[in-house]
Amino acid sequence: MERQALGMLEVQGYSVALAALDRACKAADIRIHGIDCNNPDGNVQAIIPLMVQVKFTGRVADVEHALEVARETARQYLPDEAILTRCIPSAAPGMEKLLSVGKVTLKPRGRP
Repeated sequence: MERQALGMLEVQGYSVALAALDRACKAADIRIHGIDCNNPDGNVQAIIPLMVQVKFTGRVADVEHALEVARETARQYLPDEAILTRCIPSAAPGMEKLLSVGKVTLKPRGRP
């Protein structure tokens, strides 16, 4: 994989994550590599008791735009402080091996 920007989105709720990703993928040229989910710490007062993290790559401008769109979509369901987004403009070599690590398995493109 050619070195690209890495985008990360973390929200409460699987359906919120899917809605945000749907809009982000339609708005920018990104590739989703991995989705992971965890229950928040028992001390956290979560609106939805499931944290979902999504990792995706693309050109810096595409990743930044995808994160903006994902945040705006998630804001329809969650307060801003419950939405985390990060863009790493140039991920370190070897990072791509870690992107697909998670509880949700994605099928490679072109496979049924």
